[in-house]
Amino acid sequence: MPVYSMTGFASAQCSAVGPDSESEGKDSTPGRLGLEVRSVNSRYLDLTFRLPEELRAFEPALRDLVNARIKRGKLEMRAVLESGSQATLAEPDTRLLQRLGALQERIKAWLPEVRTLSVAEIIGFSSGQRVARHDWREDLLALAEQTLAALCSAREREGARLAVMLLAHIGQLRVLATQAGPLVPQLVAQQRQRFLDRWQEAMALPDPGVAPQAAQERALTEATAFALRIDVAEELTRLHSHLDEIERLLHKGGEIGKRLDFLIQELHREANTLGSKSAALELTHISVDMKVLIEQMREQVQNLE
Repeated sequence: MPVYSMTGFASAQCSAVGPDSESEGKDSTPGRLGLEVRSVNSRYLDLTFRLPEELRAFEPALRDLVNARIKRGKLEMRAVLESGSQATLAEPDTRLLQRLGALQERIKAWLPEVRTLSVAEIIGFSSGQRVARHDWREDLLALAEQTLAALCSAREREGARLAVMLLAHIGQLRVLATQAGPLVPQLVAQQRQRFLDRWQEAMALPDPGVAPQAAQERALTEATAFALRIDVAEELTRLHSHLDEIERLLHKGGEIGKRLDFLIQELHREANTLGSKSAALELTHISVDMKVLIEQMREQVQNLE
């Protein structure tokens, strides 16, 4: 299953001839319907529809189409409806003028203060009537299917690029973890030798208040405590386990964004612990490099569905 990004854009257009063109024997320029869909990352599915008045009744159907394809992201769907030139500017027919005149007289009989209709308003009523004659439902839903398919393809391509980047970062983190593993035994051995040297010095000092046996026990105790304090074997094991799970999810695909976000947090926690237990400059540098890579992964994971 592919890995999908939440970022994408798609657009499409279609034309439709009004149903009045043949019945009235007029040349009618086809009306045009344009649709744009854009999405960005979000924790949940957040839908916004910007539709003209003629298409608002179809919003529930559009919402169902989006819900069937998209699971996460802030998505905006914008539709633009351009009527044909004659449907917009044609001279109103006689029947429409008669109806408007009669309605206006009836309204004025009850509301004498009402102003008379303007020419622009009459043309607007005529244009609205012509547009309303065409049922845009089938055109709109077909165009929405086409646009959403293009959007999903764009999100899939972006998701594939993000997956490649994340897998590369996983490889770099594995290299750093491999470099950190041998450093701890070396540090323990070095520190144990320092404690033994201090014990040898204590044995040579003419201090009657320090017994040789007590000095040796104290040196061994400090060496053991130091070894426990800087031991990062558990952190490295958990880090490898988290990397294995992230890699498995990337190969599996699907809705993995939330799970990856949680695993990235766990990776960051292990890298922080590794840095806090650092007893050598090399281990500190490894911890810093790990946190830089993990932060880069966090930015990319937040774009995955």
